[in-house]
Amino acid sequence: MAELRQTPLYERHVAMGGRMVPFAGYALPVQYPTGPLAEHHAVRQAAGLFDIDHMGQFRIVGRDAGVFLQYVQPRDIEAMEVWEAEYSFFCYADGTFVDDIFLYRLPDAWFVVVNAANREKDLFWLDTLAVGFDCDIVDVSDPTCMFALQGPKAQAILQKLTDVDLSQVKFHTAAQGLVAGIETLIGATGYTGEYGYELFFPAEHAVAMWESLLEAGRDEGLLACGLAARDSLRFEACLPLYGHEISAEVEPVGARLAWVCDWDKGPWVGREAVLRTKLEGPKQVLVGLEMVDRGVPREHYPVAAEGRIIGHVTTGMKSPTLDRFLAMAYVPPAYSAIGTEVEVIIRDQPKKARVVPRPFYKPAYRQG
Repeated sequence: MAELRQTPLYERHVAMGGRMVPFAGYALPVQYPTGPLAEHHAVRQAAGLFDIDHMGQFRIVGRDAGVFLQYVQPRDIEAMEVWEAEYSFFCYADGTFVDDIFLYRLPDAWFVVVNAANREKDLFWLDTLAVGFDCDIVDVSDPTCMFALQGPKAQAILQKLTDVDLSQVKFHTAAQGLVAGIETLIGATGYTGEYGYELFFPAEHAVAMWESLLEAGRDEGLLACGLAARDSLRFEACLPLYGHEISAEVEPVGARLAWVCDWDKGPWVGREAVLRTKLEGPKQVLVGLEMVDRGVPREHYPVAAEGRIIGHVTTGMKSPTLDRFLAMAYVPPAYSAIGTEVEVIIRDQPKKARVVPRPFYKPAYRQG
């Protein structure tokens, strides 16, 4: 078994009582002594701080950087202004997912955030496609540290440490400035369903940044949060996780992500295959389920209807915020309408569930 990598905060996590587990090749805290429920509720009600330095970051520079990125992903990035940030993904030629990503348009480069487990794969994929383009793809993952500060009090906490006017850094935009005296890219992005920030800065300042943020948020209810809370938070917001809702076996139409695709921008890798699925219809679509019978739906559990297996659960749990047993699952389109009744097979026993709207949870700033 390969040795697990460590983020610069590994010793700090251990000192704080973090329970370290393997994730995407790294040793990361799944929870702290506060527990995942307290961490989850802190993000919904106040704020949470996450070490997500396992994520990968690439800088794409050169004369053809923008043209290249137009070709390798489906969003029309020519429409993006400098300092804007958008969600997108890479597709194989057959329309399935290579990875999902976040794109930042900076004054001097395109900045791409990728999933930790796919970092090497994505870099090789991009390098292979870049032949003939005048651009360089620079993996800056190791020298760059990445934190997430999420929750309704995230802005007030971060504002204590920066001269950047965060009220002007709107959702899905970014700014550059000092945070706790450290040069930082501040992205108004995140993966919890709450408003908040993702921070990118030199890795050698990781401990100083962590301690400064925790101290600034101490009176606001800020908690350090682990992987368990990160998963339950993104689940309630129905945000996809690679290897669960999306993978090389899944395409964007069935995953309900075709809204990312700009069909009139010109060619992009996978366009014809995704367009065909959009026109012909997917074989399976992602839905939300709520349990009717008592039971906890878990990843990989079969979904059945009319006496046969029709799909599977991708993520499921008891929602800490909503106090309901919920799941995301792939089923045929014929079973995807809101209110449709199906069964989740839990320990060989069929348990009734019904299709419900997604996302399960919307924060106050996105209501209405």
